[in-house]
Amino acid sequence: MDDPAAVGIRLKEARERAGLSQRRLAFRGCSPAYISRIESGGRTPSLQLLRELGARLGVTENWLATGKAFSTATLLRDAEVALRLDEFDRAEQLYTEALEESERDPEARAGALEGLGQLALRRGKPHQAVDLIWKALESGGLDPEERPGAAESLARAHAALGELPRAIAVLEKCVARYADQPLLFVRFSALLGAALTDSAEFSVAERVILAALEKGRELNDPQSRARLLWSQSKLLMEQGRCLEAEGYAERTLETLRGTEDAFSVALILQTLAYIRLELGRPEEALELLDEGWPTIASMGNPLEQTQYRIERARALAATGALDEAGSIAMDCVAALGDTHRVDGGRALVVLGEVFEAVGEPERAREVYELAIERLEREPPGRYLVKAYKQLGTLLRSLGKSEEALELFDRALALQDRAGRLLS
Repeated sequence: MDDPAAVGIRLKEARERAGLSQRRLAFRGCSPAYISRIESGGRTPSLQLLRELGARLGVTENWLATGKAFSTATLLRDAEVALRLDEFDRAEQLYTEALEESERDPEARAGALEGLGQLALRRGKPHQAVDLIWKALESGGLDPEERPGAAESLARAHAALGELPRAIAVLEKCVARYADQPLLFVRFSALLGAALTDSAEFSVAERVILAALEKGRELNDPQSRARLLWSQSKLLMEQGRCLEAEGYAERTLETLRGTEDAFSVALILQTLAYIRLELGRPEEALELLDEGWPTIASMGNPLEQTQYRIERARALAATGALDEAGSIAMDCVAALGDTHRVDGGRALVVLGEVFEAVGEPERAREVYELAIERLEREPPGRYLVKAYKQLGTLLRSLGKSEEALELFDRALALQDRAGRLLS
């Protein structure tokens, strides 16, 4: 570290550039008077204190301490570590610094943009993620399949936006590119199988997952094995084969518990809870959701938290806790707005069930119709079939048999088109 006087000069320069007074820069443990003494050279701050001051001023502690910026390679490495540790604000600061330092280094610029895109995805901002990752690839003159991390984040972001064809296109190229690399082949095949399942392309999804299972026998990697088991469980679940799906989900959970991936454990608990609900075991579902929620609450982005709460609302409604279920469902609908229409449709169906159970059929009808409107704008699946059936059953109870029959016919037509039972 430089002498205290030089450190103080740089701190004052950064503070004034940021337009902050000493009082506005101060925080608990670092008073305005102490900042004044640092700037005058009368105190030597610790690196930890410089790190906190730097984060508030948009500079690194290294610059404050020595006057030298880290290399872009160091910034990118530290940013990646911060992102893995879920230190999102620090990761953003470091990636932004790397971007500013990389004007004449296309590779570093691509890395910084990609990192910011992955950060946006983790924060539940898929639109921003797509924009940044495509800019990163264009900056480096690369195709997605040449950057596995970027390709996976890009596919996940497109899928989160409901742009499944674009996600599938990226993943298909990755599967073809890594056919001779089992670990990456399995990784991208599992993602592709899930995307095809969400698109109701079940026969193609089956072929992709079976090929990956065959290739996966060469691997002794629990994460890869879990990916494949999970994909198979999801496919079976979408086909309405919940007992078989439960077995694969349980094997996925058992595999993941042997790793340190607490977040994936929480997500498979959510999947297993969904299956137990479909099998009429809501109390077991609630236990699973209670186990996973602390991890989702601390590590999940807003969308992941909302998806988890939708399952909790479904489980509570099934156990008769209607007030709490309705409150959670309404919160989820509000949080989702007109984005993530499948999840929004699911939350609306739960809300409709609550209104129906408390004797408000007209409100239930209105909510079911809104759910159908949203779900019909996405690839057909079991949630739309369920919405048709729920509204059809309600209309039949209200004596509107013709309208009910039309909805049952639409549900049957969807299932005929898929060639399988969807609910």
